[in-house]
Amino acid sequence: MKLFVGLDISSEKIDVCFMTDDSNLSILNRLSVANDLNGASEIKALILKHHAEVSFEQIVIGMESTSLYSFHPAMFFQEDADLNALPTVVTVENPFKIKQYSRVFDEDKTDTNDAMRIADYLRIQRFTTSPIKEEKYMALQRLTRTRYQLVTELVTVKQHFLENLTYKCNTLSKELKSESTGIFSATIVHLMTENYSLDELANLPLEDFVQLIQNVGRSNFKNPEKLVKTIQRAIKNSYQLPRLMNESIDIILSTLVVQMRSLQQSIKQIDKGIEKLVEIIPEYQCLTSVPGIGKVYAAGILAEVGQIERFDDQAKVAKYAGLSWKVKQSGNYQSEVTPLTKQGNHYLRYYLVEAANSVKNHLPEYTAFYKKKYTETPINKHRRAIVLTARKFVRLVDALLRNHQLYTPPKSVLKE
Repeated sequence: MKLFVGLDISSEKIDVCFMTDDSNLSILNRLSVANDLNGASEIKALILKHHAEVSFEQIVIGMESTSLYSFHPAMFFQEDADLNALPTVVTVENPFKIKQYSRVFDEDKTDTNDAMRIADYLRIQRFTTSPIKEEKYMALQRLTRTRYQLVTELVTVKQHFLENLTYKCNTLSKELKSESTGIFSATIVHLMTENYSLDELANLPLEDFVQLIQNVGRSNFKNPEKLVKTIQRAIKNSYQLPRLMNESIDIILSTLVVQMRSLQQSIKQIDKGIEKLVEIIPEYQCLTSVPGIGKVYAAGILAEVGQIERFDDQAKVAKYAGLSWKVKQSGNYQSEVTPLTKQGNHYLRYYLVEAANSVKNHLPEYTAFYKKKYTETPINKHRRAIVLTARKFVRLVDALLRNHQLYTPPKSVLKE
């Protein structure tokens, strides 16, 4: 006989259902405890008590993935020495799958019923049985996910900056396209947000303007005169704002610059933490040995995958990332349109797709594969091709991590 323990976890409490797989599908116990160390210890004591009475051949403890709420209970049951001495499996399940299973039953949605349905879902043996990730991967995941969020915020702030800069000097972005200096260079940002009016910059003598940008840019410009003429031309060709509108835009731009600098500094601090942590993860070297894979992509992939032994094969890794396609077939008909499931770990999917996009620019094998897939469809060419390339890239990632080896080019490439 097996014991299935379904946990419905919220910020303050855990609703628990103990269920067996005997012919009567007995519910041994139901209770609600606090989501803290004492509550988890109470659940553990009941598990040990029931096992002492029945001696289960397997004990499955399962819960939905609810981010920080489920983290501590999952780690508690996974790391507990007494439970590890028993045939115990701890699993954290996709909430979407539990929800789809629960919809089959016409019943009220309550925490008590949710715990029972989680236990029932475990009973039908559809759980993943993948072990919880080791501490070093969890620590790395906190850093990489925070970095992802900070970068996303930085992109948003930069978009707002560009929007408001267009109000102030609407031709500047277009004019700077021919220059090596970007719109977000320290010099351009300084000119647009410090105490210079556009009229002052437009009428500033060439020599004085050149000296100004050389001082701000620390003499890094190869052709400062050309850059000055470009900026002044952009100012003269742009619409002029009324005084009140101009003052408002200046305040917004200055505020956004402070946000950008703060976010950039925060990202640097996170990068230092990531670099320090990956030193103790040997698989990091395996991924960075692939041309086109830098520290960001390697750390992101490792943080989400964890120990590769959690997955039976590369197909399971791809499915976990949501890089799998549903088959639509009925009778003799099979649809050629098979949408991406996107039900997996979207962080891992992001890093795999971005990494594949980089790898295709460095490895001929991936370049050829991408081009082939790009020509196979008339719509969404790049998006389809790069996702399929990412699916191919999963096989390489799985092989390197599982075999603990560095990347070596195929023999055909070596011969060339």
